[in-house]
Amino acid sequence: MVGDGHVLSSNSNCSNHNSKKTKDNKNKKKKKKKRGGSKKKMTPEQTLAFKSVSEWVFLDHPSSSSSMSFSAAASFLVDDFGVQKSLGKGGEKMVFDLHSHSKCSDGFFSPTKVVEKAHVNGVKVLALTDHDTMSGIPEALEAARRFGIKIIPGVEISTIFSPSEQSELDEPVHILAYYSSCGPKKIEQLEKFLADIRDGRFLRAKNMVSKLNKLNLPIKWEHVAQIAGKGVAPGRVHVARAMLEAGYVENLKQAFARYLFDGGPAYSTGSEPPAGEAIQLICNTGGVAVLAHPWALKNPVAVIRRLKEAGLHGMEVYRSDGKLAVYSDLADVHGLLKLGGSDYHGRGGNSESELGSVNLPVVAVHDFLKLARPIWCDAIRDIFESYAEEPSDSNLARITRFGRTRILKGGSPLSCGKDLIDRCLPLWLTNEERQNADFEAIRLKLSHISINQGGNLIPVESK
Repeated sequence: MVGDGHVLSSNSNCSNHNSKKTKDNKNKKKKKKKRGGSKKKMTPEQTLAFKSVSEWVFLDHPSSSSSMSFSAAASFLVDDFGVQKSLGKGGEKMVFDLHSHSKCSDGFFSPTKVVEKAHVNGVKVLALTDHDTMSGIPEALEAARRFGIKIIPGVEISTIFSPSEQSELDEPVHILAYYSSCGPKKIEQLEKFLADIRDGRFLRAKNMVSKLNKLNLPIKWEHVAQIAGKGVAPGRVHVARAMLEAGYVENLKQAFARYLFDGGPAYSTGSEPPAGEAIQLICNTGGVAVLAHPWALKNPVAVIRRLKEAGLHGMEVYRSDGKLAVYSDLADVHGLLKLGGSDYHGRGGNSESELGSVNLPVVAVHDFLKLARPIWCDAIRDIFESYAEEPSDSNLARITRFGRTRILKGGSPLSCGKDLIDRCLPLWLTNEERQNADFEAIRLKLSHISINQGGNLIPVESK
């Protein structure tokens, strides 16, 4: 969360009733100040970071970004975590949530509902990171337009880490991938990779059902598939919900604690790829690779060291209950970004964090964007370059994959490919990022490609 201040309570508030009255009066003002928490003006580093982050957040809402000027940022207070709090009117909070799920994987709500709930909680930037699929991104983007939220297209990839040739030492590792608003480059390569994992999830879920049946818990596969929904690869949570609905457990937590935990009596692995392979693919498709919930790992030190060598960019360090110092230190040792998100699924209960509940320091968000934006800019350039070299429907689809309605039907009609790039880039890149020779060369090539309202490409004869 960037912009939602939070107050640190002081344990020194309690007065000593046996103290002298004069001493109490002397310290009265001082104690009152402590009860207000620790507040201070933003440092120059935080102010510059805040300005840079807000510029990116409000790329497609220029009027909003004007209210987040350099001088406005300077009027914010920060708490001890570097989280900003507006002092008055006109200031707009910037809440980031970089880890969330919808019913496209194992969440309980549709992408639209997740975006709506994020909006209610004040989230300005939401990464939808469903397990092994990006199928919910188009719907999330469409909903985000209505609520004024920025979506980071993401995915949480299920992998396996093998410290040695002994398979019993393998452990599941989840890698978050964050992409530009245009989406991944080499999208077919990524989709094939994810589809293989989803196929393995079907087999894995069937094996879990079989193991439960042998434990005298006659769960039906059809019930699990129905809960997951059409086209959704079932996960453990879908099996757990089937157990709950059949009355074999009292709640989802009990299903995991008794049967479905890693290595549990009904646990099963799928066909997850090696973690290092997934990271390399994320890098090759224009994404940022971040290790999810490292606190769930049996041997985080070895995992993080190996994954850094494979190209890992960052790791989750922040949760709704604060920063975990041991993982923050590990990130420092390996030069990794420090991030975090709610990991929201919509299950409810005290064990789940709400959307927007993680306080991300503005400097951490700035460091993330500082690394991610050049990667995303290069990916966008490569996607447009492929389209300019081969103006086919399939290459057009790669550009409009996550925003066809807004790009092709929003605003004035597009007459040529140059209009397309001029419409897209201001939504995705800053003015500075757009002003380079590569994009100018692409614009020139695209000026000879015509687009009709249906999005079909018609070559224009060179003059």
